[in-house]
Amino acid sequence: MSDIRYKFWTVVMIQDGDRVLLLDRQYDDFKGFIPPGGRVDFPESFVDGAVREVKEETGLTVHNLVFKGISEFVNPVGKARYIMFNYWTDDFKGELLENPPEGELHWVKIDEAKALPMQEDIRNRFDLFFEQGTFEIQTQWENGPKEVIIKRT
Repeated sequence: MSDIRYKFWTVVMIQDGDRVLLLDRQYDDFKGFIPPGGRVDFPESFVDGAVREVKEETGLTVHNLVFKGISEFVNPVGKARYIMFNYWTDDFKGELLENPPEGELHWVKIDEAKALPMQEDIRNRFDLFFEQGTFEIQTQWENGPKEVIIKRT
């Protein structure tokens, strides 16, 4: 199994009343409105990585993260597994950055967010952040998405 590539990311859905904080990312292959987050640096914990990424991308400091689930991309041919740890919180402090590095920040009404340009992967899990329980999403990937399996756990 050592020849399989693993990468880990975090995503944090930050809620303020009936709105969530999304960034409008407009570069590389990950364009669209997405929650803040990013790669987990070794050897930091997943929660520490999530808190750090939110601070770097938004200027906010988040607390009391609730683990919501895992979403992953698996490429059996390319022997790669990319795993995202998804969190939710409504506990944050600070001011938004004036010039955020990943894209413009927007407070968006939850019931209007999925009408925005958004990656299908984010759209698939968006509502799951606000449901009871946790989730697992596995996307089989081989030159594009082949199969998406969504489980509520």
